[in-house]
Amino acid sequence: MDELRIIISGGGTGGHIFPAVSIANAIKQIDPKANILFIGAEGRMEMTKVPAAGYEIKGLPVRGLIRPLWSPKNIGVMRDFFKSKKIVKKIIKEFNPQAVVGVGGYASSPTLNAAYSLGIPCLIQEQNSFAGVTNKSLGKKAEKICVAYEGMERFFPKERIVLTGNPVRQNLLNIVTSKEECASNFGLKTDRPIVLLVGGSLGARTLNESVLQNLNIIAEAPVQFIWQTGSYYKQLIADELKKKGQPGNLYVTDFISKMDEAYKAADLVISRAGASSISELCLLGKPSILVPSPNVAEDHQTHNAMALVNRKAALYVKDAEAAEKLIPLALTTVTDKKLLETLGTNALSMAYPDSAELIAEMVVKMAKRTSK
Repeated sequence: MDELRIIISGGGTGGHIFPAVSIANAIKQIDPKANILFIGAEGRMEMTKVPAAGYEIKGLPVRGLIRPLWSPKNIGVMRDFFKSKKIVKKIIKEFNPQAVVGVGGYASSPTLNAAYSLGIPCLIQEQNSFAGVTNKSLGKKAEKICVAYEGMERFFPKERIVLTGNPVRQNLLNIVTSKEECASNFGLKTDRPIVLLVGGSLGARTLNESVLQNLNIIAEAPVQFIWQTGSYYKQLIADELKKKGQPGNLYVTDFISKMDEAYKAADLVISRAGASSISELCLLGKPSILVPSPNVAEDHQTHNAMALVNRKAALYVKDAEAAEKLIPLALTTVTDKKLLETLGTNALSMAYPDSAELIAEMVVKMAKRTSK
C-alpha cells in the first residue's frame, strides 16, 4: 500500500483542536508512518497548537460570517472563502490525501468542500449535541459523520452517523499522581472538599463575577477552590482581590497548565458546557455544575448541558442567574457525598473512552480503500 496521507482540518477553539490532535495521534498508533497534514485558519489558535503537538499545518485566509448575515462585510468574508477554496485545492493536489477529516471551525468548510469536489472521501466529527451550520451542510457530502450524542439524525443522514463520542486529551487519563499530591500542588489539602472553577483558557466573565460577588461566602465555607480566571481577566481580578482581600481557601491562577492534576484534586467542577469540557468530565466521571455560554452559535452549549442534566449526570445554572445562584449551589453540592456520587457515576456512564481510536480506524479504512 502507498504511504498513508491524511488531511485534518478545522480549529478555532480548543474544543476543535484537542479532538483533531487526538485523532491524528490515534492514526499514528495504527500506522506510525502515516503522513498527516493539518489545515487551519490564519491567525487562529490551531496555527500554534498543532505545530506544538508535532504536526505540520497550513493556514487559509478564511473567516466566519458576520451577523446579521446581510451585512455588507460578508462580501469580503465570501471572497476569502472562495480564495481559501482555491488555495486548499492546490494543497490537496500537491499533498494527494486518501481521506480528509473535518472537526469543525472555519477552515473545515473550504477544505471539505474542495476535497469532495475532487472525489476524496471525507469524514466529519461533530462535537456538539446541536450541529453547527458548517457541519450540517458538510454532512450531505461526508461519507461518515462521527457524533457524541444520540438523536443526531435531526441534522444528518441517519445511515452515515456513527456514535463515537468526542476524543479528549489523552494525558488526562494517564495521571498516576495521588489526589493528595495534586491538591498539594495547588497549595490545598484533602481534609476539605475542593471545587475546580474553570472558564476556558481565556476565561469566562460570568464565572469570574460569580466568585468576586461571593468572596465573603467562600471565605467562611469549609470548602476550597481552584479558580482559573483566564488570561484576559488576570489583571482585573488581581486588582479586585487586592481591594476586597483574597480568602485563604481560594487558589487563583490565570491558566492551569496541568489540567490532569486539577481534575484529580477536584471533588466538583464548575465549567462552561463546551463539547470537549463535557467529554472530559464524563470520561473522568467528575460531578459538575455547567453554566452554558449564551454567546455561541445556535445556543449549542445549553443543548450540550441538557444532554447531561436530563440523565442526572450534571447540574445546570443559567448564565444570567450565575452571580446569584452558582456559588451557593456549589457549596451545598460539594458537601453532599451522595449527590456527588450519583452525578459522577451517571457522567461516567455517558463516556466514550475509545473515541479517537474508533474514528482513526474509520479514517484509515477509508484511506486504504482510496489508495487501492
